[in-house]
Amino acid sequence: MGRRFEDFGYNLRELNPLVRRKALEIANHLMEEEGYIEGEAIKEAIKQVQKWFLDRQA
Repeated sequence: MGRRFEDFGYNLRELNPLVRRKALEIANHLMEEEGYIEGEAIKEAIKQVQKWFLDRQA
């Protein structure tokens, strides 16, 4: 079951909505498939979404 933005206790409101959705998609995958805990998943998701966003801009 995927988590929603509101489920995370982190301030992601400043992110672009598309970027925020992608970060949550990545974080959910990390928790469900890779066994990450929530805090670590969101940190890693933010790192990955930054790369994803920059790759899209190229």
